Amino acid sequence: MPKSSETETATDFSYRSIGTIHTPYSDRAPNQPVDREVEEGRFRVVLEDRYAEALGDLEQFAYIYVLFACHRQTGEPELRVQPPWARGKEVGLFASRDPHRPNPIGLSAVRLLRVEGSTLHIGPIDAFDGTPVLDIKPYLRLLDSKEDANHGWVDDLDGQESTQHLMEHLMGRPHEHGHDHGHGHEHEHDHGHGHDRGHGHDHGHAHDHDKS
Repeated sequence: MPKSSETETATDFSYRSIGTIHTPYSDRAPNQPVDREVEEGRFRVVLEDRYAEALGDLEQFAYIYVLFACHRQTGEPELRVQPPWARGKEVGLFASRDPHRPNPIGLSAVRLLRVEGSTLHIGPIDAFDGTPVLDIKPYLRLLDSKEDANHGWVDDLDGQESTQHLMEHLMGRPHEHGHDHGHGHEHEHDHGHGHDRGHGHDHGHAHDHDKS
């Protein structure tokens, strides 16, 4: 028998799609799903019929994780990236949410509206229409929400813009901008981007967005 130090570790893996994500996004997708886009029927995860039984009891959860393949990703990722909303700051790939990853896997936490057979009706997800699904897992509030979580290097940008303001931009939420003339205006921003490279968020995912 080989010694433990000589034991080979598998480095190549093969996954198969278990279903498909359906969204309104064919060529462009937002950095993050936008709450105001919630409309039943616009966002769905359709699994193969043989997995319908595996969805039992899932509807009791308000949110779920959707793991999917960034099937449009091509080429090798850069190890240093510049998130588009961080005003030129460069960070390591693994300190970002750049969708172009060493392994093209996307991950999104989305609202579960209802389950109908092998179809999951969900809230907005930042994935292209036709994205292959790899897995579904429930989101548990106490396990998955960490009270002491922070914003990492994003907090360093506070000198120019508050972290809260940056988060509002990233999430595509309407918010107020302060102006020199003494009053704020509420603006809604379109943070959609062309996705040439794949996500998961990917996340992200199968698209070039959400580069936090």
